[in-house]
Amino acid sequence: MFAPTYKRCVDNISFMKVKINTKEKFHAITVAESSISATMTEELSTCLLNYLQNDVKNVVLILKDIETIDDAAANALVNIQQKFYENNASFVICDLQKQVEKYLDEKELLDLINVTPTESEAWDIVQMEEIERELLKDEENP
Repeated sequence: MFAPTYKRCVDNISFMKVKINTKEKFHAITVAESSISATMTEELSTCLLNYLQNDVKNVVLILKDIETIDDAAANALVNIQQKFYENNASFVICDLQKQVEKYLDEKELLDLINVTPTESEAWDIVQMEEIERELLKDEENP
């Protein structure tokens, strides 16, 4: 297990502070900002989707510091989740503040993303999905 690293995901639009902690089966990424806006959406997508190129592809996105999220960012999370599943990788969001969870629910997006209350529960989801993928792979190649 590695110590967490601090990084800025950078593009021409903005700088987004994130904390990255690489575990055995997933990367725990904490967005160290108070909001995610439309101007950060492309950067967030690029930053997260780059993990699909790694040996360890699974990502747990920790949003405990996020107080607000706009429509573009919320929809980006749904699209990111879909890209991860298309690539046989897990993407789980955890530690949502109540107002962000409520916002996603009102926009009817909460049911489209994998959300857990804690990082520990997110880890459980990643493990279960890894097992499911292995079982499906075994069934396809007996």
